[in-house]
Amino acid sequence: MKHLAGVLIALVVATLTGCQDVDPPTNLTGYETTYELVAASAHDVKGIVTFKERTDGFTTVVISVSGTGGDAKHPVHLHLGGLSTPDADVAAVLNPVVAYTGRSETILTSLANETPITYASLNNLEACVKIHLSDSGPERTVVLAGGNIGEAYILSIKEGKPAGIPSCKSSGD
Repeated sequence: MKHLAGVLIALVVATLTGCQDVDPPTNLTGYETTYELVAASAHDVKGIVTFKERTDGFTTVVISVSGTGGDAKHPVHLHLGGLSTPDADVAAVLNPVVAYTGRSETILTSLANETPITYASLNNLEACVKIHLSDSGPERTVVLAGGNIGEAYILSIKEGKPAGIPSCKSSGD
């Protein structure tokens, strides 16, 4: 009986310690850069975009915003130039923000023109991130939130200018 009690205690201890959270293997280096996303319209959507360096040199882009809801999926674009650049070209299309979670995650390896883009290159790019209300119709030009990244962020700080956010050029223009 003592032997059975010892086995049961050992089994319980093994089970409890076996359920501890263990960090899974990661493909991230630990380097990351975070930029603010500010509200850009009557919709009060704001948050952050974080670039996380991957061990392959590319980037996991994580967007987390508040102020969205429902079942919409809001398109996200990386635009060349700063937020105040009118009709800025789309450099890359990121995965949409799922409205009910306020999140988007994309592994970014290349720009829309298929040029590879590393974590280091992305952080030096003069660009901005914009979250759009819709990908079609009149709402496609409505920007919910946006933020300068890389060189555009540095330039806006140096110039001490708040960044305005104009509507975007649509693919139909």
